[in-house]
Amino acid sequence: MPIVTVQVTREGTTPDRNSVSSEEKAAIIKGVSQVLLDVLNKPLESTYVVIEEVDLDNWGWGGLPTQQYRQIRAAAAAKS
Repeated sequence: MPIVTVQVTREGTTPDRNSVSSEEKAAIIKGVSQVLLDVLNKPLESTYVVIEEVDLDNWGWGGLPTQQYRQIRAAAAAKS
């Protein structure tokens, strides 16, 4: 019985939203379950997918909070 945890930042895919929609979550669950079926031959009914939304200020990489990292990357992209 595989259990897969997917972590995403708590932000929407459009400016007026601040979370992942139910439809997007359903698509993630379906896609992840299908990968486990295709790769490991795990039946869909035995695969559990957990989606965790992490507040944006609790997420970071490159030694920086996400928003700061994105601002730096955007500024670098604008220069090139």
